[in-house]
This record gives sequence, C-alpha cells and structure tokens, in this order.
Amino acid sequence: MKFHKYQAIGNDYLVIDGASGQLTSSLVRRICDRHFGIGSDGILLGAQAPSDRGFVLRIFNPDGSEAEKSGNGIRIFARYLWDSGLVGGEFFSVLTKGGQVRCQVRDNGKHVFVEMGRASFQSVDIPVAGTPREVVDEHHDIGNEALRITGVSVGNPHCVVHVDVATPEVAHRLGPLIENHAMFPNRTNVQFVKVLGPQRIRIEIWERGAGYTLASGSSACAAAAASVRLGLCNGEIMVDMPGGTLQVGVGPDFSLTMLGPAKKVASGDISNELLENTG
Repeated sequence: MKFHKYQAIGNDYLVIDGASGQLTSSLVRRICDRHFGIGSDGILLGAQAPSDRGFVLRIFNPDGSEAEKSGNGIRIFARYLWDSGLVGGEFFSVLTKGGQVRCQVRDNGKHVFVEMGRASFQSVDIPVAGTPREVVDEHHDIGNEALRITGVSVGNPHCVVHVDVATPEVAHRLGPLIENHAMFPNRTNVQFVKVLGPQRIRIEIWERGAGYTLASGSSACAAAAASVRLGLCNGEIMVDMPGGTLQVGVGPDFSLTMLGPAKKVASGDISNELLENTG
C-alpha cells in the first residue's frame, strides 16, 4: 500500500489512494500510531468522482473514526492532487462527508485556497442537544469552571470557548470533557480562543478523535466565525495556532474561506507486516 505524507502547519496526514476496502478502524489506528506505525494525525483516502463532482475525500481520525471535514486535510489533499498532476491552477471541487468545497492551489504549490462553505450556529446542524436554537455565548459549567461557549458547524462540529488566556494546559484539561460532553451527541472539536485584535486571534485546539493538535483548518474557521458572530472580530482574520497561522475570511453570510500552506514530507510503501492481522 503506497502512502504520501504531508503536513499543514504541523497537522500531518497520510494520503492513500484506492485502499478503501482495506482501511478498517484497527488498521487506521495502527498506521497512525507514532511508535508502532508511520505516525500521523489521520489518513486521507481519495478518489476521483464521476463527472462534475470533482474528487471524493474520506478523512479518518487516528482513533479509527471517520471525520466529516478537515481544513488542513483538504489543503493537503489539494496539494497532493497538484503534485500528482491531476489538477493545475484552476478551481476544482472536493466532496467530503461534511459537504463540497472548492479549492485552488496557488504560488507553485506553496499555498492552497479553500472555499469552506457557510458556518452555522444552529443546534440541529452542529448538533447540540436540547431545544432547537442558536448556540451562541451560552453558559455551561464544565470541569468545575463556568464557560461561555458558542457552537459552530462548518460541516463538522465545533465548540468555541473564548478565554482570557489560551494555553495547551487549558486544552488538555478541558478539551476531553467538552469533546465527550452529553450536549454533543456526535462529540465535538474544541477551540480555546484569545482575541488579540479585530483581525487576529490565537487558539489552542482539542480535536475530536485526535486530542491536542498543533493546528486545524476547520477549527480556525469555526473560531473565526464565532469571534465575528460575537462582535469581537471582522473580515479577514489571521488565526495563530502552535503550528502556524491561517488566513480565514468570514463573509456577511458567514461564508468561509481559508488560505494556508501544505507541504510534502515523504512517500513510501506500507509494509505487509504492518498490514497483517488487523480486524
């Protein structure tokens, strides 16, 4: 099985083609393991789709679960398509479980622009348990702390928590509690956000199915959208993460765009020994 490893501001994925029948949850976990496998934040399984649907992308978390969407994963997949000669400088479509996006590889492969769709704060879209509503600046007591949260769907679920100080310690302590809280029936990604100015924020991320993460494109989009919805930011927002910075555009209708890098790390073959004896 051939793999191609890429990273996008510290978020690393393996791109694998044509192995959908072999990728069981246990095999995904083994391949992503940083000690016993190749090591990655997930696996991108790509295929060409019929006619005008472009390309189909399935995204697997390192715990073996399947994600609806990943901003960094989409940029990596777009760069892989460009490296493979399957796309050029034109816009093209990628269909994920979280919806269809349009991509364009720019700057001779150095950056990828993605139209990420519209953010929704509606509980039924995220989803969040309880009566149908906009989940905006709600008060919840979690881990013996009073938190103000905003729920966002950008094709996958997010819980945005604005804080005075965003640190890895806060993400490690509260992230698992929020990810698995009963209010999120499909679990959730979590962002802890410090607003630095009207067009800049800093976030720490706890990713559903992956844990503490250096960067996340969809998290950057969700955090930017929530910051605009709360009146704290506007327009083009620079989102700083431990792994680097993404530029996120938030339109008046909460349509989202994302611009950031994606880099190739290596290509190789997964040995048969690694593939053996997985359920």
